[in-house]
Amino acid sequence: MKFFSTFAALLAAVVLFVNVPAVAQEKGKTAAAELTADSQKALAALVAKVPLAKALQPKATAILVFPSVKKAGLGIGGQYGEGTLLKGGNAAAFYKTTGASMGLQAGAQQYGYALFLMNQGAVAQLDAAKGFEIGVGPSYVLIDEGKGKSTTTTTIDKDIYAFIFSQGGLMAGLGLQGNKITKITPK
Repeated sequence: MKFFSTFAALLAAVVLFVNVPAVAQEKGKTAAAELTADSQKALAALVAKVPLAKALQPKATAILVFPSVKKAGLGIGGQYGEGTLLKGGNAAAFYKTTGASMGLQAGAQQYGYALFLMNQGAVAQLDAAKGFEIGVGPSYVLIDEGKGKSTTTTTIDKDIYAFIFSQGGLMAGLGLQGNKITKITPK
């Protein structure tokens, strides 16, 4: 009986070992598709709720959408999220956003953000210097969902417009200063 259970465990291990690479490869393909779908859905929701985002969308050269960024901290904090660069509504590339912070902070939250890249120079900055840092380089304007509902497009003159949306959780302060954006291949 012990021999049979050992043989069954060994057989299960072999089956798992043989199938894991195939599952991982398939997951890589679906991860990109899922990230693209999540990004498109988040952008559609933002555009439906915020008139300024709706007005900027057709004027933007590309839109980088991070549908879910998780941030946590207690004295020292960090954040991470993955997103899709959309050109004409289709995925052109994938990126991660990371950040670290120190100071008086406590809590955790989840949010999304979209960067409306208004010209080719702003798009080119994404891959310059192996990572794009918000607050360094092109000029940008940070707009939360509430402010975006009352702002108009009559003064569009910045390279990037950043919208924060779907905020949830409890954490003091929210900003994009110091976030680093780096190109990735979804896994």
